Amino acid sequence: MKVFGGKAVGLLGMPVFAVAALLFGAVGQLNAQGGPRYEGVASCAGSTCHGRAEGNGEVVRQDEIATWQEPSSASGSHSRAYAVLASPRGRQIAASLGLGPATSAPACLGCHSTYAPAARRGPRFQISDGVGCESCHGASSSWLAVHYAKPATHASNVRAGLTPLTDPQVRAGICLDCHFGSTKTGQFVTHSMMAAGHPRISFELDLFSALQQHHDANDDYVARKGRLDSVRLWAVGQAEAVRRSTDLYARPQFGIEGVFPEYYFYDCHSCHRTITDGPRRKLTFETNPGRPIPFGLAPYNDENIIMLSAVSQALAPGRAAAFDKASKGFHRAMGQGRKEAVTAAQRLRGEARALSDALAGRSYSGNDAFTVIASISDRSTSPRFTDYTGSAQAVMAVDTLLNALVREGRVTAGAAAGIRANINRAYAAVRTPESYDPARFRSALGQATRAIGALR
Repeated sequence: MKVFGGKAVGLLGMPVFAVAALLFGAVGQLNAQGGPRYEGVASCAGSTCHGRAEGNGEVVRQDEIATWQEPSSASGSHSRAYAVLASPRGRQIAASLGLGPATSAPACLGCHSTYAPAARRGPRFQISDGVGCESCHGASSSWLAVHYAKPATHASNVRAGLTPLTDPQVRAGICLDCHFGSTKTGQFVTHSMMAAGHPRISFELDLFSALQQHHDANDDYVARKGRLDSVRLWAVGQAEAVRRSTDLYARPQFGIEGVFPEYYFYDCHSCHRTITDGPRRKLTFETNPGRPIPFGLAPYNDENIIMLSAVSQALAPGRAAAFDKASKGFHRAMGQGRKEAVTAAQRLRGEARALSDALAGRSYSGNDAFTVIASISDRSTSPRFTDYTGSAQAVMAVDTLLNALVREGRVTAGAAAGIRANINRAYAAVRTPESYDPARFRSALGQATRAIGALR
């Protein structure tokens, strides 16, 4: 956008309202053909848009493409997602599953690319771009030409079709599509895929947001879009993860694989441990008070359920009892049958949805992160850390919330660095599933949370 004689001017020197009128007229035709087009990363990569080598733009950084392409950082992981399909590991997985080339398999492209239907791909769209801008921000043909031009606002851009990632529930849904699974084509990692070599999927919204952040949350950003609260992001992310997990589990096309349950939903490392057949048994698990299941039954992966239970006690105590009752009922139903488990999953999904709404709608104070951290390791939550996945999620949450305290000025960077050794001991306790020891982890986590609490 340029300004000539005080008048906002958009493409081809035309007044912005004229550009908008032409554009939205075209959008109506596109919607009739199945929705707006995906225009591809190249449409965002101009040096006057998001393709600068240096982040010195007046309103936004304008080096967002460089961040997205960063080869040595987690911030560039989305741009590398397609390339890994051609790696030895990608080829082996596809060969084991009989998918043909992974680079053209819909089962892979749903998450390793912006997998747009062919009829909705613009001339500059390339599947080889990997997880591009439009995977998160939405198909851009309806908003690309007007989103930067006055009198455009964030609200008007959202009305034009831009995905409102400032809404934590929307953001969580977008991330969970690939970082847990969805009903869309190629967005569900099956146990068979994991058996073939696909890594286990994990999710944590605030951490993932920080790793992929390509903007400055400065005063201008806050004025345009509002302030994003890290505790809200983390808490809503946990609620939406439980909601997504139970929703997919309750669907027969996802929850059952032949005569067996779809083991993707279960706690991998509760079964994948050393197996011996000596004269003296060695139990490789502990009784978990949050899982009232029969002895020897594979437990549902409850890493997000444990975190949501902790956050409900801290930030939504009025809903905590109902959620915990539904959680235990879900685990208990696993020992009763598929029908009972589905009913219980739907009940737990409803409680998670209610918690998500409550956590998204409440106001947040500077002490909330301290309160949640304490809840994660208190007497009611700590005994539930009996398995690797839940424990890894817990230390990741504590570290994420400590970083939020630093960003918000509640804890100095020096003070956080001073207790880093405590955090690192907890991380060391979950460095690998093979070396995981529940008692050692609980002790390390308790030391870390007490050290953080002392900074309050």
